[in-house]
Amino acid sequence: MSSEYAKQLGAKLRAIRTQQGLSLHGVEEKSQGRWKAVVVGSYERGDRAVTVQRLAELADFYGVPVQELLPGTTPGGAAEPPPKLVLDLERLAHVPAEKAGPLQRYAATIQSQRGDYNGKVLSIRQDDLRTLAVIYDQSPSVLTEQLISWGVLDAGGRPQTPARTQRPAHRTPRRRQPGPHPRPG
Repeated sequence: MSSEYAKQLGAKLRAIRTQQGLSLHGVEEKSQGRWKAVVVGSYERGDRAVTVQRLAELADFYGVPVQELLPGTTPGGAAEPPPKLVLDLERLAHVPAEKAGPLQRYAATIQSQRGDYNGKVLSIRQDDLRTLAVIYDQSPSVLTEQLISWGVLDAGGRPQTPARTQRPAHRTPRRRQPGPHPRPG
């Protein structure tokens, strides 16, 4: 394995780990010592080659497909990652079941598949949001706004749209003064 490839692979491993809010020691603790912090760190730095078998096991531990860890799955790595979609499970528990029942069952299924029972937050993918939108018979953007209004999805989870600026109600908009304005030089 070339050192450049190993570093790209390591960067993907680190990105997945940090997306899940885990430190290197957190990985060791969560895996009950199966994954040593020093070993995972050396994989992430590209200092140590990882076998295909170990990579598959690590992907399973993180709950992601192996191809997500492989370099070159996005052209040059230049693609911007989608916005992070993190459900607040503690707040979800307080949303009436008639509204949130399908989301609660879906989240429980994801937790079961991942073996992730921290009970506080759950990261979901864009595909999960599209599936939930079908279940709720809404567009993904309408469902996103609904989840934000319930308080279970951070407003940062909105799909990227042109920025809308809102001024506080107590302020009046500034007006340009007439006269010559210097041009940027």
